[in-house]
Amino acid sequence: MTGTWIAVLATAAGCYAFKLTGLTVPQRVLASSRMRRFAELVPVALLAALSAVQTLTSGHAFDLDPARLAGMAAAIVALVLRAPFLVVIVAAVGTAAALRAFGI
Repeated sequence: MTGTWIAVLATAAGCYAFKLTGLTVPQRVLASSRMRRFAELVPVALLAALSAVQTLTSGHAFDLDPARLAGMAAAIVALVLRAPFLVVIVAAVGTAAALRAFGI
């Protein structure tokens, strides 16, 4: 049990140090075009990675679930059609739910 608390406290300290480091970075570094571009692209990459992991895995195993794959495909089609974000989510969830309701 103490090992868990040590991990929690170490993670909290690391997060605090990371936040403090961000606050102490000089303004000229934050204003650079390279840093702005990095800040724009990192959330997109993280969201894409999270989406891929949630779609293609179950627990610690690779899992090609047809309902999840179809939901992701529906979301991609909605994004290509430039649908509002809420419509993208409803399309993905609705597709996956309909396929699960039909036993797929």
